[in-house]
Order: sequence, then structure tokens, then C-alpha cells
Amino acid sequence: MNALTRMLLGRLGGLLLTLFLASVVIYSAVLLTGDPIAALAGGAKPTPELIEQIRAEYHLDDPVWSRYWQWLTAVFQGDFGRSFVYKTDVTTLVAPRFGITLQLVLLTVLLILVFGVGSGILAATRGRAVDRTVATATSLGMALPTFVVAILLIWIFAKTLGWFPVYGDGDGFWDRLWHLILPAISLAVLFIAYISRVTRSSLVAQLHSEHVDTARVRGIPRGRIFGAHVFRNASPQILAIAGTTIAGLFAASAIAEVAFGLGGIGSLLVQAAARADLPVVQIVSLLLVTIFVVLNAAADVISALIDPSSVEGGGLA
Repeated sequence: MNALTRMLLGRLGGLLLTLFLASVVIYSAVLLTGDPIAALAGGAKPTPELIEQIRAEYHLDDPVWSRYWQWLTAVFQGDFGRSFVYKTDVTTLVAPRFGITLQLVLLTVLLILVFGVGSGILAATRGRAVDRTVATATSLGMALPTFVVAILLIWIFAKTLGWFPVYGDGDGFWDRLWHLILPAISLAVLFIAYISRVTRSSLVAQLHSEHVDTARVRGIPRGRIFGAHVFRNASPQILAIAGTTIAGLFAASAIAEVAFGLGGIGSLLVQAAARADLPVVQIVSLLLVTIFVVLNAAADVISALIDPSSVEGGGLA
């Protein structure tokens, strides 16, 4: 069994263990929020008879471990439960909202990769003036929280200039895209600054490495040196950070979704938590954790495929 296969099996085992522990933590944490009787009663003051009926229907008197096992086995069978508030299957609530969040994240990822990696490359290769300009811009970007950026964008580009809509998801592909531009920018600014700095530092380290100096002495063209030696060797570190960043966007999207009135899973999670809609909170939280863990594992695997020596040397073992 080679090093890459061992790494893949290790990542798979770690992924499954992480998801199992996450399911235990999520289920337990949600139970600590209180008794769901009020939410299940629909806001009315429950009578003793109604309380008894609800406890029997939802097995609320069963031991916690038994209820957790029932919930977990139901999830594996594709039964994600019914919303306490909306009285409908959780899947019916989550599926269309996940599509909105996915579109927002994909647009945000595009902005991060283009402007984050692009500005990092410029800072590392275009001289001190460009480096200082990018450093100043990234410092400002990292200092601005997402909700502050959202407010500024709404004020300037939606209210003052009237170029973009303020609220809603839009109808049709182009209208949806137009509605998602400002939320994606507000969500991307912080991460663009972070990826830019990681890209710049990784490239600078490679530019001053011994093998790059050797390539220059041998007369290899600068473009080939940058592509084959500098960027290729820096890409595993950039990809690892980018993978973690992209995975975190699904959770961070809640801020932009609430600010711009988007009906994504982030805003659904906020609403469900406020209304004690426990099945929705559990499934959305588990979905976000699953996305985060899977994307991080995928980034590790891709990094290993790009640079197998990092596995053989123990970097990803």
C-alpha cells in the first residue's frame, strides 16, 4: 500500500469519525436548547392532554441515546424529519434554499479565486509599489466584517446609485445572478484579502527558494519558471487554505443572506434557531458540517495529487 492510498484511507476514516462525532454534538446541543413542546403545540398554551400526545408522538420520554439512534437511522434512510413550525418535511424546506446558497457560494468562490489569487500573484511578482498597494487593500478587507461591507454596498450601489436590487432572490438565471452580485461581494471581501495574503507569502517563499535560483542560472524562461516551479510548488498550500475558506462560506453565507433577504439555508438556520424548530436546526447544521469536512478532505486529496512528495514526506500523512 503506497503513501497516497494510506492517506486516502486515513482521510476517509477521519471524515466518517468526524461526521459521527458532529452528529452526536449537534443532536445533544440542540436538545440543550430546551423542551420543544411549545414549538410543537403551534404557539398555543398546551394542555396536559396535548403535552402527553406530543411526547408520545415524538418519543420525547425515550432515553436520549435511543432518540439519537432513531434520528440517525432515519437520516441514513433519507428521512430528515418534519419541521415543528412549518409542519412539512425538512427536505422540502432545505432543498430549494440550498440551491440559492450554492449559487451564492459559487459566485463568491469565483470572486475569491480571481481577485484573491490574482492580487496575490501581482503582489509577489510586480514590485514593491504593487505589493504595498495590495497589502493596504487586504488589510482593509480583513478589517471589515461581512455585515459592514453589506451595509456599505446596499447604501452605495443599491440605495444611492440604484444599480442593484436590495432584497430577494430574483426570478430566472440572469435576474438571480443580478440579485446575488452584492451579497457575493460582501461575503467575498474578507476571504479575498485572506487568500491574497496566503498566495503572496507562498509565492514569495518559492521565488526565493534554491531550486528557483538554479532554474534562473540555467536560463529557463521566467514564465516557465513561474508556472512549473513557483506556482506549482506553492499551489498545495494555497489550495489547502482555499479549501477551508470555501467550505466555511456555506456557514458564513448566513450573514449575507440575512442582510440581503435571500432565502438560503443560512437564513433558514437563523430563523429555525429563533423559533426552536429543532429538526430543521439539526439537519441544516449537519449538512453544513458535512460540506465543510468533505471539501477540506477533497482539498487535501487534490493537494496530494498535485504534489505527491508532500505525502511521501509525511506532510499529509
